[in-house]
Amino acid sequence: MQTRKLGTLEVSALGLGCMGMSALYGPPADRQEMIKLIRAAHERGVTLFDTAESYGPFTNEALVGEALAPIRDRVVIATKFGFDIDLATGERRGGTNSRPEHIKAVADACLKRLRTDRIDIFYQHRVDPDVPIEDVAHAVGELIAAGKVRHFGLSEAGVQTIRRAHAVQPMTAVQSEYSLFWRGPEKELLPTLEELGIGFVPFSPLGAGFLTGRIDENTKFDPTDFRNNVPRFSPEARKANAGLVDLVKTIAARKSTTPARIALAWLLAQKPWIVPIPGTTKLHRLEENLGAADLLLTKADLDEIAKGLSGIEIMGERLPEAALKMTDR
Repeated sequence: MQTRKLGTLEVSALGLGCMGMSALYGPPADRQEMIKLIRAAHERGVTLFDTAESYGPFTNEALVGEALAPIRDRVVIATKFGFDIDLATGERRGGTNSRPEHIKAVADACLKRLRTDRIDIFYQHRVDPDVPIEDVAHAVGELIAAGKVRHFGLSEAGVQTIRRAHAVQPMTAVQSEYSLFWRGPEKELLPTLEELGIGFVPFSPLGAGFLTGRIDENTKFDPTDFRNNVPRFSPEARKANAGLVDLVKTIAARKSTTPARIALAWLLAQKPWIVPIPGTTKLHRLEENLGAADLLLTKADLDEIAKGLSGIEIMGERLPEAALKMTDR
């Protein structure tokens, strides 16, 4: 597996998003099977593993911690704070909470669940409108000084917030959604990160599965799957957006590969400091995704994709309205 730099932090070119093993894409997967999958990812060269206190809550961090404990010094663990979750019970109280004292309490709880003495990347999961970002950055800076955290990051943050935070505590990475299915970061976010020397970690790099080509207007999701509430995943939107999948399938067929690999290789081709974190619960999908790191898209391939994208208008918002309101504009 090739490596890339997020700021000064070296990681595998593709990471593993672990959220779906425990939450949001339906019932949690078998714990022991997921431990095997996480370790299999490392055996295949993955060094960046992404989780969060809110995935479960708490259960995903505990899973990742157990899986990586034997190889802790050979991996990079990223987790997140920022939602208002009772640290004793796991009860979601709604909204955000990035008060400095809460951040520090979350860090201590995360360290226990992750079975480690340091968090490699500590992201603010969502910007808290009630807490100045400078206070958040300062609190994480204190955790870095204490040795509990190595690197600071933000998730779904706007460019002015990023600049303000970075001025107080230099950041290593920003995480936001980015894929052929959602290209919002291209206008302002990517140029800002390049200017500041901050790495970018796209989540949902396969468009929450849509870019794999295995989802169409007739696909039925588990009742607990978050995609049931996403406008972009309504049957009408899936039908309307099929042209994007057709474009990816066409290029995949010509290159004798899969749509998922094309979608991930396209992301890797955008900037050398982009590290996508596709998630899966299946070994063969993990191997399929990791194959994208060795797939070279030529200038002709990228030009063909760009030309095809110019004629496609994506239907539907990428998140439910309530979730969109929590993203920092």
